[in-house]
Amino acid sequence: MKKRFYIETYGCQMNEYDSEILAGILQSHNYILCDSAEEADIILLNTCSVRDNAELKIHSRLGELKHLKDKNPDLKLGVVGCMAQNLKKELIDTKPYVNLILGPDSYRDILKHLGAEEAHVIDTKLSKFEVYDGLFPARKEGVNAWISIMRGCNKFCSYCIVPYTRGRERSRSIESIVDEAKRSVDEGFVEITLLGQNVNSFDHEGDKFPALLEALTKVDGLKRLRYTSPHPQDVDEELMRIHAEYKPLIANHIHLPLQAGSDAVLKAMNRTYTQEHYLKLVDMIRKHVPDMGITTDIIVGFPGESDADFRETLKVMEYIKYDNAYTFKYSPRPYTKAWNMKDNVSELDKSARLTELIKMQKAHTLERLSQMIGKDVEILVETRSKKSSEEMRGRTACNKIVIFPKENYKPKDMITRRITDAQGVTLFSREK
Repeated sequence: MKKRFYIETYGCQMNEYDSEILAGILQSHNYILCDSAEEADIILLNTCSVRDNAELKIHSRLGELKHLKDKNPDLKLGVVGCMAQNLKKELIDTKPYVNLILGPDSYRDILKHLGAEEAHVIDTKLSKFEVYDGLFPARKEGVNAWISIMRGCNKFCSYCIVPYTRGRERSRSIESIVDEAKRSVDEGFVEITLLGQNVNSFDHEGDKFPALLEALTKVDGLKRLRYTSPHPQDVDEELMRIHAEYKPLIANHIHLPLQAGSDAVLKAMNRTYTQEHYLKLVDMIRKHVPDMGITTDIIVGFPGESDADFRETLKVMEYIKYDNAYTFKYSPRPYTKAWNMKDNVSELDKSARLTELIKMQKAHTLERLSQMIGKDVEILVETRSKKSSEEMRGRTACNKIVIFPKENYKPKDMITRRITDAQGVTLFSREK
């Protein structure tokens, strides 16, 4: 009888891609993907360790799943991904009913581990070479396909656990990435998003990220190409030249993490750039691609951040006017360099700063969206609107969500419509 498996994914898009790799391996060996944990013979939780809240969710979920193990002792319960890499001893000590603990470089061996007779299998060795070439992910139907082009990170930001859970940077060959892109398009995906912890740090035997982008523009049937997330240190004029030359196929959107606006805080974070360098970088981007959508990540309340430091972050935001920002309160992570720094910003101050920052960003987001009212924009149709069966939802090249009448549109169509309104984080096109 064929065994059934179920995967729950937590965290970033890289984890989503890794879950697709795991599903691809299992399905290629006649395992059947099912829709719920209750149906499964194998349950895998693909985990994240970037923030404390993510780990708390996993501990809670494992507690919920224990009753399934109590009912069915043959059920295999596995924790994979970054939390497995980071907290393997704690998991075994506190959750002895977990059978498999596999780090992000151990997925090729999952079939061997599932067949093992031991009650517990731990495989969390970090590889200098594993990039999962030769394995094709099992993707759900949709518009966009994620493609991981590299693994690991060499930046060692002081707050970040990723270099310790995913190892050092190693990149796939351009040929293997192009082959996966072609297969994805053949399967019906019309948009591709390239993934990497610092995606533009890609370097395979001297082939750099702009060369990869240019090679992918030659894939027949591809309608849009995106990537996330680049590191400011590796954004250069050659990358922007490629953007300008191949727009709109290469989407005019860049997610450019700031994290903080103060030079003192940036240095403590080991971000390897200054406020001045970052602002000049944004000026260079907008010189080459004036309509580039720019989004960012910002952390408030990093150890040592004063109110004056926080005001520097607001100053940068006011200068750039990001299209959107993902904002977080700092939370210390074990094994990072910042773990040993005194977390001396109170929760009250962190919350107040985050509230002020979000208020500013909401105003900037609406301002940027409003600038598009009256313009004709190209939209890749994605799905039905969540709020109305009579409307569809799509996305512009600069990564703005647009709601419009469904008419005869279907997912994967590339259409042009005039923007008539902007509300919150959404554009609307309610007339031709």
